[in-house]
Amino acid sequence: MSLTVAVWRGAAAGRLVEYQVPTQQNQTVLDVATYIQRHLDPTLSYRFACRVGMCGSCAMSVNGVPRWTCRTHVQRVARAGRIELRPLDHLPVIKDLAVDMTEFFDKWARAKGAFVPPARRPEDFVAVPPADPARQAASAGIECIGCGVCYAACDLVERSPDFLGPAALNRAWTLVKDVRDAGSAARLEAISGTAGCHACHSEQSCVERCPKAIDPTAGIAGLKRATAAAAWRALFQR
Repeated sequence: MSLTVAVWRGAAAGRLVEYQVPTQQNQTVLDVATYIQRHLDPTLSYRFACRVGMCGSCAMSVNGVPRWTCRTHVQRVARAGRIELRPLDHLPVIKDLAVDMTEFFDKWARAKGAFVPPARRPEDFVAVPPADPARQAASAGIECIGCGVCYAACDLVERSPDFLGPAALNRAWTLVKDVRDAGSAARLEAISGTAGCHACHSEQSCVERCPKAIDPTAGIAGLKRATAAAAWRALFQR
């Protein structure tokens, strides 16, 4: 038996090209893309690295839904013996199934998603008990690996390209709740503008599609509360 696979070829102005791929037991969508590249058309461009759900680089749109293709079995998504592969939405297409992630990571930088150490080194290591509420809030979102699935699923990114996106805001939240970090004031200012956390409408497409079962919407809600509290503190300090 064979599977009909329609694959996006070219850049933004490309087209779908169909291939016939033999079906196999426990076959993943990444296996399908690999078969096409190795046996049918060596010019096909796509990304992958670990193949076991740790790097996130194999993310594509499968039948219109952003997924990790290494963890998506063909039998779960094939419709009448057919699947459709496209590049992730909301990111420029380099070629075929490979997108330019520059904008995605630039938004992490705009959200100040890097840990900021204190100006003076503490005399001893900062102890963060696992049961600490702030630690638990950070831990809920810390497993994000930047695959871009939530960004591709976000309806607001489609409507408002300047929106920082769920991944960048989730990263900001984990740092705001990190008691060792010294950059929260600047970070809250960076994510409080019109393209930041308050733009999110909580439609939760990011929650539904996240392969790591992270809830970026919860973190964004926390950022909304944190920015409001910071604004009140600034008002009364005048």
